[in-house]
Amino acid sequence: NSFVTRTNTCGELCSAHVGQKVTLYGWVQYQRQGLFLVLRDFQGLTQIIIPQDEAHSHVKELLSNAPVESVVRVTGIVSRRPLGQENPKMPTGDIEVKAETAEILNSCKKLPFEIKDFIKKSEALRMQYRYLDLRSLQLQSNLRLRSRMVMRMREYLCNLHGFVDVETPTLFKRTPGGAKEFLVPSREAGKFYSLPQSPQQFKQLLMVGGLDRYFQVARCYRDEGSRPDRQPEFTQIDIEMSFVDQAGIQRLIEGLLQHSWPEERALIMTPFPSMTYEEALAEYGTDKPDTRFGMKIMDISDVLRGSDIHFVQNVLSYPHGSIRAICIPQAVRYLTNKDLESLKESAKSQFNQEIVEIICRPDGSLKSLLTKFLGEKEQSDLIQALNMQEDDVVLLAAGEHKQVCSALGTLRLLSANLLEAAGLALRDPTAFHFLWVVDFPLFLPKAENPTELESAHHPFTAPHPSDASLLYSDPTKVRSQHYDLVLNGNEVGGGSIRIHSAEQQRFVLEEVLKENSKVLSHLIEALEFGAPPHGGIALGLDRLISLIVDAPSIRDVIAFPKSFRGRDLMGNAPDYVTPEELEPYHIQVSWPLEEKEAKKN
Repeated sequence: NSFVTRTNTCGELCSAHVGQKVTLYGWVQYQRQGLFLVLRDFQGLTQIIIPQDEAHSHVKELLSNAPVESVVRVTGIVSRRPLGQENPKMPTGDIEVKAETAEILNSCKKLPFEIKDFIKKSEALRMQYRYLDLRSLQLQSNLRLRSRMVMRMREYLCNLHGFVDVETPTLFKRTPGGAKEFLVPSREAGKFYSLPQSPQQFKQLLMVGGLDRYFQVARCYRDEGSRPDRQPEFTQIDIEMSFVDQAGIQRLIEGLLQHSWPEERALIMTPFPSMTYEEALAEYGTDKPDTRFGMKIMDISDVLRGSDIHFVQNVLSYPHGSIRAICIPQAVRYLTNKDLESLKESAKSQFNQEIVEIICRPDGSLKSLLTKFLGEKEQSDLIQALNMQEDDVVLLAAGEHKQVCSALGTLRLLSANLLEAAGLALRDPTAFHFLWVVDFPLFLPKAENPTELESAHHPFTAPHPSDASLLYSDPTKVRSQHYDLVLNGNEVGGGSIRIHSAEQQRFVLEEVLKENSKVLSHLIEALEFGAPPHGGIALGLDRLISLIVDAPSIRDVIAFPKSFRGRDLMGNAPDYVTPEELEPYHIQVSWPLEEKEAKKN
């Protein structure tokens, strides 16, 4: 209450304040029959008793007629609520304030929706009136938790471990590879800035400059469609250190998260477990495994190797052929035939992967198209290998290793969703399972041209020390010193040890990626002036907070987010500008015919 004219907030009054005269400011949450109203501010609610005596008739008239969500000032005496009328669900439920004077500071017109968390509102309407949506208890709580975590992160990095908080430029130039970047026109004809998708180059240059430890709450930009966990502009906790290895970065981040973790959430234990990219793909079918539940992908190639099943023998004759399966617990009891068909259809449509189901009957026997090709021992070995129990259903896939694992990884998550929707508790919503995924490939074949390579993450990632020689002979086999931090099946951070040799960086850009290294000449030249070994990481702040508060979208932890299509529905951005405003930038808009006609009308 410092610097303001209120004596208390609406969430702090209790029995100890009885008899005190207080002044409260807030919004009218609701009013009942001219007898009382509930006043709300950022901290909570207080019940205000509207006076009924003639001497205070003006106060009664003013408060009785105040529209919901009007801003009012109330001065009155704190009283204990009558016996039996206490409200244990409210922190201020033991008291009420008997109003003596009041003032409507700003009346509220008819609302587009009620300011209550349980009222269903379309997301478009919420974003159009975001300033009203921000009054909701949930958004207030999310933004305040976010603020507290960021403050503790600053404290940990700057005060406890000597990091320097540095702001890096927002206007820069295009970075080769990676996500699409927003262009910003300049007054020099044909020349554009780019909004950086991360401060990657700047933080490496700060290490060359000898700052040793850098940190920033960085605004970043990517010109790609919004998804539930993506925005065109987002925030990351950006970190870089000199003379550090992968283990050092991992320990730093574990300590950072423990230090800043909200007290009201389940404790997190360190060190976080770690697995390689290959292990994650083989066991979970993804590089961001949700380890809160089992249903791991099992390799049953050896179990079926001696069978007479034609497609099994055909697949196993290929170098990367594999037979794998997942076991869905209690699927007969919880999933319908329609559910199982939808799972098989998903594998077919997304991965062109056929799925065979195997059902474990109550008597322990198996029901499947495959059983007539399997002897008793093979069936017994299969049950043992997959640890099948009564009413379990196995989904089996055969084919190229990576495709099979990816398909089963997707079915594993879809199955979990179906089981939970049917009432089987599988994933603890209060649990936080962190995981490091390491040893990623340094390069991947380009989707549009598999004979060419692209960086699996970005071109500044250093090769794994054990694979350094392969960089020059067989780059497709090189592992990287990249590491991802995964939380409950979501990537919340990623980083790497960087290339600090100008010669190696030039080779990666020119010889492996076939990029024009002149675009990065400033960075390559900097590496020639005594660049220290260095590495870093970036944590996706929006995604991390959304997982901590269990929000369905990162839009629920950002004060003013963009819509699914990347638009600001409140301010109607992006918007048109006049030809006169574009002229200094040497830009003319070429309108599609239908838009030209629409603008005329």
